[in-house]
Amino acid sequence: MVVSEKIKVVAFVGSPRRGGNTEILVDEILTGAEESGALVEKIILNELDIKPCQACDGCKNSDSCIIDDDMEQLEVKMEESQVWILATPIYWWGPSAQLKAFIDRWYGIYGGGMFKGKNIILAIPMGDSNEKTARHTVGMMIDSINYLHMNLLETILAPGAYSLGEIKNHTETLEKAKSLGQDIIKRIA
Repeated sequence: MVVSEKIKVVAFVGSPRRGGNTEILVDEILTGAEESGALVEKIILNELDIKPCQACDGCKNSDSCIIDDDMEQLEVKMEESQVWILATPIYWWGPSAQLKAFIDRWYGIYGGGMFKGKNIILAIPMGDSNEKTARHTVGMMIDSINYLHMNLLETILAPGAYSLGEIKNHTETLEKAKSLGQDIIKRIA
């Protein structure tokens, strides 16, 4: 299916490990989306300079975050895309520091309305084989998504994927991820 104005999908990968389970899972979603005609981009948060929120409330006086780092370039990508993939491994029952810093910085930009109506996919691999290990991360993300009036399209969990590349053995999960990517355009068109 080809659409006249392409849907833009941007993936924010919160894992510091390149070529790891999180990135592999995201790549499958992006491959499916691209095959369906979407424009796709993958951003590795660990390779950018994203400082933690300083709770300075400087954004209250300027309508944007006053910290000078790579977050400004991400705001542009966030604004122009219709679908965001938020991907993180589970670290101590929570998201990675890289993804959490990125999300915390939303505080300085959420007043502009860019979040409302954005479509979100959560991609969460984890070493533990028990899906309950992701409950705090998923809960935090769902609460944030609801608060900002975004749309959660799907959460894809990949339990039992700890060692580098181990998710490649989870063919059913990878097929689901690719199918999800292929289905994005139908879901939001």
